[in-house]
Amino acid sequence: MASSVMPTRKQADGHSTPAAISTVGLRKSYGDKTVLDGIDLRIPAGSVFALLGPNGAGKTTAVKILSTLISADGGQARVAGHDLTAEAQAVRAAIGVTGQFSAVDGLITGAENMLLMADLHHLSKREGRRVAAELLERFDLTEAAKKPAATYSGGMKRRLDIAMTLVGSPRIIFLDEPTTGLDPRARHSMWQIIRELVSGGVTVFLTTQYLDEADELADRIAVLNGGKIVAEGTAEELKRLIPGGHIRLRFSGPAAYQSAASALGEAARDDEALTLQLPGDGSQRELRAILDWLDAADIEADELSVHTPDLDDVFFALTGGAAIPDQPKETAR
Repeated sequence: MASSVMPTRKQADGHSTPAAISTVGLRKSYGDKTVLDGIDLRIPAGSVFALLGPNGAGKTTAVKILSTLISADGGQARVAGHDLTAEAQAVRAAIGVTGQFSAVDGLITGAENMLLMADLHHLSKREGRRVAAELLERFDLTEAAKKPAATYSGGMKRRLDIAMTLVGSPRIIFLDEPTTGLDPRARHSMWQIIRELVSGGVTVFLTTQYLDEADELADRIAVLNGGKIVAEGTAEELKRLIPGGHIRLRFSGPAAYQSAASALGEAARDDEALTLQLPGDGSQRELRAILDWLDAADIEADELSVHTPDLDDVFFALTGGAAIPDQPKETAR
């Protein structure tokens, strides 16, 4: 049996961070359709990793392979330090999986769902009751515990689903589009749950089509398109891959606007809004140069704003404009 010691990578500060999940050349096809075409991943323990991609990109297939639900056609993978193929049972013991479609049984109560999961993990009745009670309280479900799960709201069902997943104390949790269909309040509640899990040392592998969700939660993000990882990095690193940052100047009067427009010939003009748009990344040096120029020319701008590409821009640039669902407009910062 292979060693259960997880491989590590050397950080810039000299410390080593264990890898919770690592894959090399992971491949999967269905007939003549290649879904995963040589996927390499390395996900540090205790972090949130988000896998983005359009519908049909292979996100759920990746989760199913890494959680031992289906087999890969090729490549290698280690999860929680265990070889995915040779030590599948050890992998299953270390992980939890929550999909976009809840595994909650609506015909029984929330407490009964929890106790059923405790039985599946071979906990004693006493230990099962203790764990169930603690998790129901942790996820604010104690009052609803004796009600049929069919009466729960979407957010409550999702919380119960994750609580059931945590009965086995997994070190790694796969969340496959966990907030699909939830309202903004329930989504934010789920985000807080994910943050708490990670602060407790759990590794979260998140697939999502909500770009603000990845931006909000993930330590690292990979974009999957055409069966390949087309980009990977932090949200800020990915945003820097895409050109299009600009600095916008707005003027209250036409005289100041015309003077500035004449002097800044390369600026894009909006004569109706009295705004000028200059390409730039909004660095301190750029902003200081513009402000110094305005002072020297005795021109006053009423507003200066910096606009940088967001993950929407990154997604569309990397996936060729592949369709994604409408994105929620609000974010929680």
